[in-house]
Amino acid sequence: MPSNAGTTRLVIVESPAKAKTISGYLGPGYVVEASFGHVRDLPRNAADVPAKYKGEPWARLGVDVDNGFHALYVVSADRRQQINKLVKLAKEVDEIFLATDEDREGEAIAWHLVETLKPKVPVKRMVFHEITKPAIQAAVANPREIDRDLVDAQEARRILDRLYGYEVSPVLWKKVMPKLSAGRVQSVATRIVVERERQRMAFRTAEYWDILATLAVAKPGEGPRTFNATLVALNGDRIATGKDFEPTTGRVRAGAGVVHLDEGGARGLAARLADRPFTVTRVEEKPYRRRPYAPFITSTLQQEAARKLRFSSQQTMRTAQRLYENGYITYMRTDSVNLSETAIAAARRQIVELYGERSVPPEPRRYTGKVKNAQEAHEAIRPAGDNFRTPGDVAKELSGEEFKLYELIWRRTIASQMTDAVGSSVSVRIRAVSSAQEEADFGATGKTITDPGFLRAYVESSDDENAEAEDAERRLPTLVKDQPLTADELAAQGHHTQPPSRYTEASLVKALEELGIGRPSTYASIMQTIQDRGYVTKRGQAMIPTFLAFAVIGLMERHYPRLIDYDFTASMENELDEIAGGDHAAVDFLTSFYFGSANGAGDQAIAHAGGLKKLVTENLSEIDARSVNSIPLFTDDEGREVVVRVGRYGPYLQRAVPGEQQAPAAPAEGEEGGSQGDRAPIPEGLAPDELTPEKVHELFLGGGGERKLGDDPSTGEPILLKSGRFGPYVASGERKSSLLRSQSPDDLTLEQALRLLSLPRLVGVAPDGGEVLANNGRYGPYVKRGDEFRSLDSEDKMFTVTLDEALALLAAPKTRQRRAAAPPLREMGVDPLTEKPLVIKDGRFGPYVTDGETNASLRRAQTPEALTLEEASEMLAEKRAKGPAPKKATKKAAAAKKTTAAKKTTAAKKTTAAKKTTAAKKAPAKKAAPRKATSTPSE
Repeated sequence: MPSNAGTTRLVIVESPAKAKTISGYLGPGYVVEASFGHVRDLPRNAADVPAKYKGEPWARLGVDVDNGFHALYVVSADRRQQINKLVKLAKEVDEIFLATDEDREGEAIAWHLVETLKPKVPVKRMVFHEITKPAIQAAVANPREIDRDLVDAQEARRILDRLYGYEVSPVLWKKVMPKLSAGRVQSVATRIVVERERQRMAFRTAEYWDILATLAVAKPGEGPRTFNATLVALNGDRIATGKDFEPTTGRVRAGAGVVHLDEGGARGLAARLADRPFTVTRVEEKPYRRRPYAPFITSTLQQEAARKLRFSSQQTMRTAQRLYENGYITYMRTDSVNLSETAIAAARRQIVELYGERSVPPEPRRYTGKVKNAQEAHEAIRPAGDNFRTPGDVAKELSGEEFKLYELIWRRTIASQMTDAVGSSVSVRIRAVSSAQEEADFGATGKTITDPGFLRAYVESSDDENAEAEDAERRLPTLVKDQPLTADELAAQGHHTQPPSRYTEASLVKALEELGIGRPSTYASIMQTIQDRGYVTKRGQAMIPTFLAFAVIGLMERHYPRLIDYDFTASMENELDEIAGGDHAAVDFLTSFYFGSANGAGDQAIAHAGGLKKLVTENLSEIDARSVNSIPLFTDDEGREVVVRVGRYGPYLQRAVPGEQQAPAAPAEGEEGGSQGDRAPIPEGLAPDELTPEKVHELFLGGGGERKLGDDPSTGEPILLKSGRFGPYVASGERKSSLLRSQSPDDLTLEQALRLLSLPRLVGVAPDGGEVLANNGRYGPYVKRGDEFRSLDSEDKMFTVTLDEALALLAAPKTRQRRAAAPPLREMGVDPLTEKPLVIKDGRFGPYVTDGETNASLRRAQTPEALTLEEASEMLAEKRAKGPAPKKATKKAAAAKKTTAAKKTTAAKKTTAAKKTTAAKKAPAKKAAPRKATSTPSE
C-alpha cells in the first residue's frame, strides 16, 4: 500500500513478529518498528525512583495519592535502547501510526509512546483485530485518536493494583513470611483454590451399593439383544446415589427418603431377584437436539486447549499470540462471541464445500455472550481473513503447538455455523418382584443421533474425564410397555462418594469468568502468578494450594475479608468498565477506595471502613502471627489438637500434649514455637487433603515421619524410612544414609535400604595399607583413599566397583580441565534487543537462558520447550537492569574480616564501657527509645 508521495510514516507495534508481518503488507514509505510491549511503568523499587522524587513521602508507591493520584512513570531499563531508536526514527518521518492492540493495554501503550517520544509530527491511532492485508490497509485508511477513557481505565487498574499490593503485601511480610505478595485478583484466585481444598479436607467418603442388571429381549428386533439397567428404586423408595450423602459426614442427608444399600443388602437382593421375570413398565421417547457451541473467547479457548491439548493457560496464550501476529487468527484477548458478516459468510462457504449443503442452517447463527461484565469490543477468536484456510492448508507453515491450536480454533468456528445435532433419547423403567415380594425398579437410558450436524466438526470436552462425550450413542433394543425381559446377569456393585475435584487451570479460569473477576488479558498471568508466588503447585493438571496459601488466605479472611470478597472484586472490574466507557472518573474511584471518602464512587464497605490505607494500618496490631500461621486439622484419639504450622523453613505438624504447656509465640513474627518433641516435618509434595489422621500418625512416629521397611538380618534392628529437613533417609540403630537421587521413598525396598546402610563401603585395602572406600557425597558417588577422591560415573558403581578399578581411578592424575560443556537444551535465535544468540542450558539449579554474558533462571512452571524468544529477551533485560549480584567474600577474606571486626568490637566495647561508667556517675539514667522497623516495599 503506497503512502502519499514523499511521505514517510512510522508504524509502531508491540512485537518484532507483528512488525515483520505488517511491514510486508504496507510496502515502501512505511517504517514498522516494535516497542517490545510496555515502555513505561510505575517504579519497581526504590532504585527506579528518579533522584528528584526520592524524598517525597509517596515515592515508595510511585503514586502521589494526595495530588489526584498522579502516577510516576519511568522508562524500563531494558526498553531505553529501543526508545532511543524510536525517538530517532520519529524525527525522520512525517507521520506516526500507533498500531498497538485494540484493548485497554494496547491503548495505554500507545499513550505512553506519545508521552515518551514527544513527537513533533502528527500521530494517529490505527486499530485492527486481525493481521491480514485488507485489515491493515483498512486500518491505515481509517485511523482515529487515542481513546483517553480506555487509557484512564488501564491507568486506574494499574494504580489500584499498586495500592493494593504495596499496602497489603507488607502485612504478609510481618505476619506470615518475608517477600510474599498480595494482589487484587491473585489473592481471590488463591482463595478459590484454598476453599476447594478445605472442602476436600472436610470430606468424608460414603459407600453405597446398587445392582447392575444385564437384560435380554426374547425376540430382538432393531438394536442390540441385551442392554444394561441399574437399580433405581425398591418398594417405591429411591435407591441412594452419591448426591444423597452429606459431604462432611458421609451420612445420608436428613429427609432424603432413600434406601441406602450396603454390600450385604445389594448382594442379598440380587440373589432374591435371580430367575425372576422382568417387565417393561414405562417407555418415554423424546427428540434430542443439541445446538452448536459459540465461537471461542479467551477463557473458553484456554479451557478447551487445557482439556484437549493439555496446554497451560500461559502456553495457550503464547501460541495464540504467535498465530495472531503471523496473520493466522484474529485477536486472541476478547470476551465477545460475535462474528463479522464476512466471517460468517466464509464459514458457511467452507461448510458447504466440506460437509455439504445440508450442514448449513437456512439462517446464519449469531451468538450473545454470557460473560459477566463483558467489555471487549473485538470479534470472537477465529481464523483470519475472508476465506478461512483449513488445517491442511497451513500444516507445513506452523509448529506442532501452533497447528494443534489453529485446528482447534478452525473447527470451533466452522462448527458454530453448522446445523444442530438431532436424534432421539429414550428412558425405560423395568420392574421385577423378588422372591421376598420386594418390588425392584431398574432404569436405562439410550440416545441415538440421526444427524450429527455440527458434531462432525467439533465436540466439546468436559472437565470431568469420566463424562460421556456428546457425540456418544447409547443404543437400546426396541422396547414397549409390558414387554417381558430376562436377566442374563445381576451384579451387585459398590460405589464411593468422591470429594469435589480440584481446580485445573481451565476450570479456575471458568470460575473466575463466571464470578466476573479478571479479564481476557489477565487470566493467563493470574494462573502463572499464583504458581510463581508459591501459593499453588500443580500435580498433573490439578492445582493444589500450599499451606502458605492457607496462612495468607486465613489472615485475609479474618482481618480483611472485603479485600478477597468475590462480589467486591467483581465490582472493581465493573467500576473500571464504567471508567472505560466514560461514565466514571478514575480519581473519584481511587479516592473512595484508598481514603474512604463515600462520594458514590468505589466500594462503600471499604469507604465506610476509612479506605484501604486506614483499614490496613489500624488492623495490623490485632493480627496474631502465630494464629494466622496455624492451620487446625483435627483432635486425635488422645485429645491432642493437631495443627499445621507455617514456619520460616516450611510447614510442619505440631500437636498439643495433654498437661504440657505450649511454648508461646516467639517475638519475631512468624517464628516457630512449641516443643520439638511434638513436631513432625511435612514431606514436600504432600497435598493438604492427604494429611489424614492415619498419615499424620505415621508422620509423628518417632517425632519425625517414618515407615518401617523391615529388620536388618545381621543386627535384628528395625530399618526405618524417615523424612528429615534435607530429605528422606534410612536409619537403623546409629547408622543413617540419605536416599540416592534416583530413588523414591514411595517405592524404596528393604534390599535397597540395606545397600544404602552399607555406605561407606569398604572396597578393600591398598598395598600401602590404606583403606579404599566407596560412598555417595554432595556431588555424587566417589571412591576415596586418605585425602584422595575420584568420582564414579554411576550410583551403582558404589556397590560394584572392585579394588583394582578403584586403585586405577585413584592412580590416575586429577584433571583440572572442566568437563566438556553439555549441549544446550534449546537454541532460541537472536535476542531482538542485543542481537546476541540465546540458548537454554541445564544448570545446577535447573534450566536457564543465557546470551553468553547474562544468565536468567527459568521461573516456576516455565519450560525450555514453551519459553518464547520475547520472554527470554525480557528476562535477560530485567537481569541486566538489576546489575551484577554482589560477590561473596572468600573464606580467607571472610576470616580476616571477622578477626579484624572482633578486635574492633572488643576495643569499642572497652571504650564504650569506660564512657558509660563515667557518664553514669554524672547523669541520671534515660529510657532507651524504641527502634523503628523498616522494610522495602515490593509489589
